[in-house]
Amino acid sequence: MNCRDYIEQRPDVMMGKPVFKGTRLTVEHILQRLADGASEADLLDAHPRLRPEHIRAAQAYAKGKAAIDGASR
Repeated sequence: MNCRDYIEQRPDVMMGKPVFKGTRLTVEHILQRLADGASEADLLDAHPRLRPEHIRAAQAYAKGKAAIDGASR
């Protein structure tokens, strides 16, 4: 999965934070909700425009970001 198919960063949207394309929903918010124990079903119910692919893209984005951050140490 290429997370960039679902995630974008634009300076004019949510102060440049990564968001799901066509939304103002941040990747950070979804990852935090998952870390807090929310299920995929909880997230899909709470955010009608969110799709399962978005959640997988957020997880792939976080994994890639962690790998980059780890390599820079």
